[in-house]
Amino acid sequence: MASHDKGAGPWLVLGLPIAFGLAWITQGTGVVENDPERNISIPEELTMPLQVQAAYSDDEVFFRYRWPAERPGIHHDVLVNEGGEWVRKGRAVPGSEPDGLHEDRVTMLMDDGSVPQFGRYGGYLTVGAGAAGFTDEAPEEVTKSLPATRMDLGDWASRQDAAVIDAQREAGYFLDLWHWRAHRSNPLEVSDDQWVGQARSGDEGRSPYSTNWDGDAGEPLWMFSPELTDRVAMRWDEIASGTLDFDGDYYLAEAFAVPFDPEHDWQEGDAIPYRLLREPAGSRGDIRVQGEGRWVDGYWDVTLARALDTGSPLDDKILRDQGLYSVAFAVHRDATGGRWHKVSHPYSLGLGRDDADLTATRVQGGSPDWSDDWMEVTLFYPGQVNWPLLISRAHAGAEDIAEGTPVRARHSERQLALYGVEMEFNDAITTRWLMTLIAGLIAMLGVTLALLPAFRPTRQGDRS
Repeated sequence: MASHDKGAGPWLVLGLPIAFGLAWITQGTGVVENDPERNISIPEELTMPLQVQAAYSDDEVFFRYRWPAERPGIHHDVLVNEGGEWVRKGRAVPGSEPDGLHEDRVTMLMDDGSVPQFGRYGGYLTVGAGAAGFTDEAPEEVTKSLPATRMDLGDWASRQDAAVIDAQREAGYFLDLWHWRAHRSNPLEVSDDQWVGQARSGDEGRSPYSTNWDGDAGEPLWMFSPELTDRVAMRWDEIASGTLDFDGDYYLAEAFAVPFDPEHDWQEGDAIPYRLLREPAGSRGDIRVQGEGRWVDGYWDVTLARALDTGSPLDDKILRDQGLYSVAFAVHRDATGGRWHKVSHPYSLGLGRDDADLTATRVQGGSPDWSDDWMEVTLFYPGQVNWPLLISRAHAGAEDIAEGTPVRARHSERQLALYGVEMEFNDAITTRWLMTLIAGLIAMLGVTLALLPAFRPTRQGDRS
């Protein structure tokens, strides 16, 4: 037999199985899978619809939102009596909270032109390095922020000095944040009023909720008044089954709360809300719900109203007739919290102007009749995409951002959602590509070594 046959056999027997094995390891199982340990949980639906209308009078501005939800998320975290201990259920988790204990929410960011690039890139501008919920989140909670509040965009901790932050705020470098919460504000017919600068912060004054927990005693601070509600607590099975709805005592408010009685005969499964609702005060209470937001036949319908001029220019964007502004929307549903929401492109808002994406119609006193058409908005899942990434060389569109090309001119909502999912697995994808490259090189080396004897010259006497 020829000498090259003797040399090729062992390499083919050993090399090809190794190459095929490496190929299976690097490609056969894929990388797209949820991993809560790394804050990865991909929603089944990457986009969703939102309808928006706007109107204004001499004194007030109104926004109406409508969006689909399979069920109303009206509960938030609760304290449940288990084995004589009060256990908190409903902490934020990647994706959907298993017990359904995260309230539905609709939020709106607004700017008057004082925040460069917000009108072109919307909420992406507020996601900095180390953002909470990312795989590489900072060791302390890092919420929304604006780029100029950091000295180094790649370093979440490099905050500007307090004097600089204050000067930025006085110059209008902040975003107005309207934050409607189905549990922590809606029952009081108010919306939480916040702003975004060096972090997401509440307006001056008292928020519409507080924490109902005595850490030293390991028990709630407040319970339901039996005289006013005929109960001292909810029942966990009522919450878990969804039978405790709008018509029941699904929240605890100061108006019908009494100090917690540790001597009461508490039963297994008794449940008390972890939040105590209270009337907001100061600038934080500027936004009201026009009639309680309601979920009917699979849709939330929420109308918010606020004074055009709240008298708080450091907390709110002051609105004026014929003014042109930028807005962006987001919705939490399906028991999601943190970054697991759907967000929108930025849109222009015009008060009495028809050259904007969303025109606020002028009304003469009273409330709008909402006879105008809705603005149809598609919200999308943003994934792990932050502003430092978008303006870096790792992003192919960084040059377009530097030139000021608006995101809506380049990407649809579906494209942005898919890019967001891709970035969830960026590290894993990069690793797989490197492994694939190594496997390919090994396979090529094995085949080369196996075939090399066939190309060696043979002597006449070696022929059989």
